[in-house]
Amino acid sequence: MTDRSDSPAQLSFERDIRHMFREKDRNSMLKAFDLWSYSDVQAHQDAILEQLRNGTMPCDGVWPPEHVATLERWIAAGSLP
Repeated sequence: MTDRSDSPAQLSFERDIRHMFREKDRNSMLKAFDLWSYSDVQAHQDAILEQLRNGTMPCDGVWPPEHVATLERWIAAGSLP
């Protein structure tokens, strides 16, 4: 598998971000928003990133640092679908 992290402009929600949110994560957040929905994640991206950085999301353990870094790069590159 090739690492796309070296070209942030090419990061996309469907290809690079959505799969990092597990079904368990999605189900636990559905009352607020859908983690598998591009528009929902884009609308809440700053709050999601903050929770991931401080380790309160997902509720069963922290994301690996490379996942957080990928989300940060996706946001910085304009949160492409």
